[in-house]
Order: sequence, then structure tokens, then C-alpha cells
Amino acid sequence: MHADPKTLAVAPAGSPPEPFLRIRGLSKSFGAFQALRAIDLDVQRGEFVCFLGPSGCGKTTLLRAIAGLDRQDEGVILMNGRDVSAAPPAERDFGIVFQSYALFPNLTVADNVGYGLVNRRMRKVEIAARVRELLELVGLADQAGKYPVQLSGGQQQRIALARALATSPGLLLLDEPLSALDAKVRVRLREEIREVQRRLGVTTIMVTHDQEEALAMADRIVVMNHGVIEQVGSPEEVYRRPASAFVADFVGSMTFLDAEVAALGQVRVGAIALAADGVTKSYAAGERLRLGLRPEEIRVRGVADSDPNAIRVRVDDLEFLGAFCRARLVPEADPAQALTADFSANLMRDLDIALGEPLTVALPPAALRVFPRGDRPEAAP
Repeated sequence: MHADPKTLAVAPAGSPPEPFLRIRGLSKSFGAFQALRAIDLDVQRGEFVCFLGPSGCGKTTLLRAIAGLDRQDEGVILMNGRDVSAAPPAERDFGIVFQSYALFPNLTVADNVGYGLVNRRMRKVEIAARVRELLELVGLADQAGKYPVQLSGGQQQRIALARALATSPGLLLLDEPLSALDAKVRVRLREEIREVQRRLGVTTIMVTHDQEEALAMADRIVVMNHGVIEQVGSPEEVYRRPASAFVADFVGSMTFLDAEVAALGQVRVGAIALAADGVTKSYAAGERLRLGLRPEEIRVRGVADSDPNAIRVRVDDLEFLGAFCRARLVPEADPAQALTADFSANLMRDLDIALGEPLTVALPPAALRVFPRGDRPEAAP
């Protein structure tokens, strides 16, 4: 069953431009397991979008449905205004890079990059010029005569990227392209991929389970769980204004506290009374909810006892992570309500913070995010 593409009307004059990719009502099941549930999504021309989520959340299934590699059970896919819902992969305007590189081991670097151009019956001189241009773009112009086995993992992935771009596709699909690489190569290559994408202006979708990659590379992040989209937004929006406890916990780190509404803007967390800006008139006194707080938002410097949400804590644990330490703080008023805080190396030195020492910290009322009590940060199994 497919939604009627005629209902996806052309935007009137003066409205935002039509997206390059439009998905409506997309669902996909594998036997009794529903991998995607009624997905709606627009991707704008030239945008870099990351599908982010845990294993089994549906992100790769969605990418493969866009490519036509796994046909959806229901829904419509429009690409550059054309309905490709039932079109085979060869009739969709995309290039794809897989996690495993998928290079032909018996072909040279140049032949791998030009493979799709040969199939389009381009002249040899045109193919050679295009291959040379792409190898220069990915910084491997001097490797044209080598074979994949002679290249490092990072170089092979650059060649896979060049091959995907060879036919000048309107859409570039990246299926966890960096996950097989070591940490330093991964960071360098994500910068290079983003630079190439910006230079060419190609609409790009990347699948990843790595929140740092998504935050660093994407114009917008699509956070997925259990086959649905939990939130779509810029990296800053998703991090600073998570739409659910799952998003808050999956993107970054967060302490969750069970709380009860005391009054407008006021809650109780165990024996601790706190001000919380997110507790508005829509919450009734006695209503139970959950508070979330990022580790870096706990204030330590210059905190006075009279400051909002100032509490006395003891440093119960310290985890050294290089540029900062992650601390477990236990409130004196209620030791059951442990907090996680990130302290920079400078702060650790300046305040001489040590294990077992008491501190006065403040939990800014604006930083306490409010979630429904039943909203738990559970990922797909």
C-alpha cells in the first residue's frame, strides 16, 4: 500500500523550497518485526542529515528503503519531485558508500572510481578526466594505479567516496562509513567528508550510531528508536532541547532524577527542594515527573549558599578522562540522589577538588529539563 503522491502538493509561490527528498508514511516489517513505523521526513537540497540511533532502531533500514535496496511495505518516497517508491535502485539518483568499502579488489583505484562511468558509456578521455578530478578531491591523486589491498582503511574509504560521487548523484548515502576505522583516522576522515560535501553541495544522508559524529557533521540530526523518529533538529537543538528522555540520554550524558511537583516552578527530589523553570502551569501539585541535567551544567565556581538550587555534596567518585574528570556527587541532604558532573582540568586544579571532599554546587533552574514520569531512556534491544 502506498500513500497517493498526488496528495503531496507542489508548494505555492512564496513558500519554502520543495525538499530534495520527501518521505511520507513509510513502514517496513521483517516478518513479525516492524522495523519502520509510518516515517515522515523531508531532507532539503544540499543538506547533510544524520540518522542517529542504537542498533536495531531502523536507521539502516530507512537508508536502504531510500536507496530501493529494501522495498518499503507502505509509504511514498519522492526524490527531486519524482515518485521513486517502486523504482529499482538503478533508477534512483544516488551514490552510496558502505561501511565495508565494497571496492573491487581486482581493479585499480582509478578503475574503481570510474566503474560507474564506464557503465554509462562515457568516452575514455572523459572518464580519465573525471577520475583524476575526484582523486584530487579526496587527496589521492597519486594512488590511481594501486589496488585496494595496497591502501589503508582510510584511503579505501576515500576511494569509495570518490566512486559514489563519480556520476554526480543528487543524493549521497553513507552507511556508517567510519565505524571500521580507528579513532584518529575517523576524526580526520569525518572532517574531510564534510568538507567535500560542502564544496559540492550534494544532499547527503549518513547513518551512524556515534553521537559525536552526528553532532560534528550534520546540519540536522534524525534521532531514531524502535522504528520511529524521536526528534529532528540541528545538533544544538537535539542536544540542548531533547524531545524525550531517550534523546537526552542517547545524545550526550544526562542525570535523571524522579521528582514531584511542589508548586509552580518548584519540585521535590527526595528530601531536596529545587526550583525548575520547566515546571509550568500545566503541571499539578503532587504530579510525578522526571528531571534531567547535563553533567557540564552543574555550577561549581563562585556558588553561594543563597544561590538558586545551591546544595552541599560530597565527591564520591572521580573518573579521569583526559581534558576533564567525570565526578559522582552525593548530596548531603539525600545521598540517594546522586548527580554526575564534568569538571575541567583547570577547575580540578583551581578548586583542588579531591575524592571525598565536600563542595557547594548549584543546579541552574533553567538547566533542569522536565520529562513525563513514564518517559524512560530505553534504547531498542
